[in-house]
Amino acid sequence: MRDFIKKEIEKVVGKADFDVFKSEKFGDYSSNVAMVLGKDAKEIAQKIKSPYISKIEVAGPGFLNFWLKPEIIQKKFKEIFKKVEKWGEPEKSFKKIVVIDYSAPNIAKPMNIGHLRSTIIGQALYNIFKFRGWKTISDNHLGDWGTQFGILIAGFKKSELRDKKDLQIDDLMKVYVDYSEKIKEDPELEKEARLETKKLQEGDKENKKIWENFYKITLKYLEKIYKVLGVKFDYSLGESFYQPFLADIVKDAIDQKIAEKSEGAIIIKTSDNQPPFLIQKSDGSFLYSTTDLATIKFRIKKFKPDLILYVVANEQALHFDQLFKAAELLDYSPKTKMVHVKFGMMLSPEGKKFSTRKGRYVGLESVIEEAIERAGKINKETAEIVGIGALKYNDLSQNRLSDIVFDWDKMLSMEGNSAPYLQYTHTRLKSILRKKKISSFDPGFLNNKRELKIILLLDEFPDILEDITNNYCPNYLADYLYRLAKEANSFYETLPVLKAEKGIVEARLALIFAVSNILKIGLNLLGISAPEKM
Repeated sequence: MRDFIKKEIEKVVGKADFDVFKSEKFGDYSSNVAMVLGKDAKEIAQKIKSPYISKIEVAGPGFLNFWLKPEIIQKKFKEIFKKVEKWGEPEKSFKKIVVIDYSAPNIAKPMNIGHLRSTIIGQALYNIFKFRGWKTISDNHLGDWGTQFGILIAGFKKSELRDKKDLQIDDLMKVYVDYSEKIKEDPELEKEARLETKKLQEGDKENKKIWENFYKITLKYLEKIYKVLGVKFDYSLGESFYQPFLADIVKDAIDQKIAEKSEGAIIIKTSDNQPPFLIQKSDGSFLYSTTDLATIKFRIKKFKPDLILYVVANEQALHFDQLFKAAELLDYSPKTKMVHVKFGMMLSPEGKKFSTRKGRYVGLESVIEEAIERAGKINKETAEIVGIGALKYNDLSQNRLSDIVFDWDKMLSMEGNSAPYLQYTHTRLKSILRKKKISSFDPGFLNNKRELKIILLLDEFPDILEDITNNYCPNYLADYLYRLAKEANSFYETLPVLKAEKGIVEARLALIFAVSNILKIGLNLLGISAPEKM
C-alpha cells in the first residue's frame, strides 16, 4: 500500500525522491512530499483523485495524511492471503550478492557473552537478506593465529594437562590464563611464548600438531554452541588461511606507493586526522590490519559481492574506517560497498560491562543452559525453544547501536515485548485454527477498524524487511512483530471468531491464518522458533 500511495502522488508531482510511511496516529499513511519538493501541500492534495482514497489531510509544514477506503484494503488482503507463505519475498529475482562476517570467536577460547551479539545479529541479517532474494554468503572469520598461540603452546608444554586425553575448551582457557599470570611474575617467559609463536609460523611440526589439536577441540565446541543457537556458516576461514597472502599485500601497497616506511614499520596514511594504519611491524611481522586487507581482496575475487557487512562491536569503529579507506586506496573494492554493522556492549543487570579479567568469562554455554533452565519453569516441553528465543529476542528487539542490559525477568516475561509473548501469541492463534478449517472467504466481511488495521500491518511486512536490507537493523522486524502480535491479541479478545456469523467466521479465520504465518516467518528470520503449542 505504501507503493500505491506513492504512485498516486507521483501522478501529480512526477517521479521524485520523497517518503511515504505507515502512520499510527495520522491516517493510514503519511508523506513528506510537499516539504521535500517545496510545493504547496494543499494544492497537491486537491489534485490527487483516487477512488480508493477516502480522505487526504494537510498536516504541519508540508506533510500529507491519507486514509484508504476499506475496499482497497480488503483487496490487498486477498493478495496477501494468496501469497501468505511467501509474503515478503521479492516479486522479481535479482543477482545481488552480500557477504556477512559475524561471530568470529577465537580458537582455543570458549565463547563468552560478548560473542552473542555479533553471532545472532549476523545470523538474523543473513536470514533476512536471503529471504529478500540476495545471494547470501556467511563467513566466520575465526581468530586462529597470532601471539596468543605462543602463550598457549608454551603453557601447554609445561602444563599437567599435556597428557590429558580428552581435552576440553575450558582446559585450553585455563592453560592460557595460568601462563599469562606467570608471565606477569616472570617476564622471561614472554620470550619463550614469542619463540613458540615463531616456531609455529615457520611450520615447526610439534607446534603445528598442538595447534591443529586446539583447532579440532574448538571446532567441536563451536559446533555444539552454534547448533543450539541455530547458527550456520557457509565458510569459516580463519586468519591462518590468509597468512600466505600477507607479504604480497604489503608489497602491493608499497609498489602502488600507497604504503610507506616509518621507523622500520610499513604504514598506510588513511587520513590526516587518524593514526597511521600499520600493516607490518618493524620486526617484519604482520597484523590484523594486514589479514583484513587480504580477506577483502580474497572475498571480492572469489564472491564478487555487491556488499560486505562486518558485524563487529562499536569499539572497532576506527579500525574498520581505516580498513575500508586502505582497501579503497589499494583499489580492492571499486564496486563493492563495505559496511561496519556496529553494535553496543552487553551489560550486566547492574548496568556494568561483563568482566573477563583473569579468565572470569561469562561463558556463553552457561548462559544458554541457564536460559533453557529458566524457560523450563514456564513450559518444560518447549524450554529450549522459549529459552533460546528469549535470549535472542532480548538482543534483536533493541537498537543494535545501544548498549543493552541482560535482564532475565524481562527476557522471559509472558507479557510485553518479549519472545515468549510472541511465541505464545502464535500458539494461541494456531489453537483457534485447529478448531475449524478455513473454507473460501469473502474479504468484504473484514470491515471492522481492528481488522483493517491488521491487514495494513500485514501489508507492511515486505517494506520492513526491505528497510532492514538498507539499514541493517533487525530491531525493525522485532518491533513490527510485537505490534502485529498486540493487534492480533486485541482483535481476538474484542471480536468473536468461531462464534461470529456465517461469512464473518471464515473471513476472520483467514485473517488469523495470515497473522500466524507472518508471525512464524518473522520469528524464524530472527532465528527464533514459533511453536505450535506452548
